[in-house]
Amino acid sequence: MRIGLYGGSFNPAHAGHRHVSEMALKRLGLDRIWWIVTPGNPLKDTGELATTAMRVEEARAVADHPRIDVTAFEEEIGARYTVDTLSYLKRRYPNVRFVWIMGADNLASFHRWRGWRRIARMMPMAIIDRPGWTLKATRSRSAVALAKGRIAEADALALPGLKPPAWAFLHGPRSHLSSTELRRLRRTSPIGGR
Repeated sequence: MRIGLYGGSFNPAHAGHRHVSEMALKRLGLDRIWWIVTPGNPLKDTGELATTAMRVEEARAVADHPRIDVTAFEEEIGARYTVDTLSYLKRRYPNVRFVWIMGADNLASFHRWRGWRRIARMMPMAIIDRPGWTLKATRSRSAVALAKGRIAEADALALPGLKPPAWAFLHGPRSHLSSTELRRLRRTSPIGGR
């Protein structure tokens, strides 16, 4: 099995998340994508964070795809950091070829993540381009540190089978949707956002 792991707050989930997943399924030859709805991002303000149950419910409605699974198992296993989640999955499913999927905006700040170098050594990564982040991401501290592991985009189909550190930067149609902007619109909506 080749499974893409796409973690985040999904606060709220939106069509951009689905777009990234569909692109990863196709370009990486994945069997499935797991959306990992986190209890909370240690690098973000959790003041506007909806409950995990609400975010999972919205994510399932948005995903609506036979090969996208939505899960909130991080809360169940008590994982707070991605490095712990990925370690758990590698131990639990040793024969699965996992790929960590993240947006270019996350690569730009990846060096701030706990255990980021360990994450890069744990499994291949697919970085999905986002509007306004292409250059910031590819010139970021983490991208420079991991430059030797970058493969050509044309070789992305091989990524799940490569020994990490290995990563590819995937270009294509980009979504301008943002959970931050959607939350702002909900706050300013005359009917309270729902």
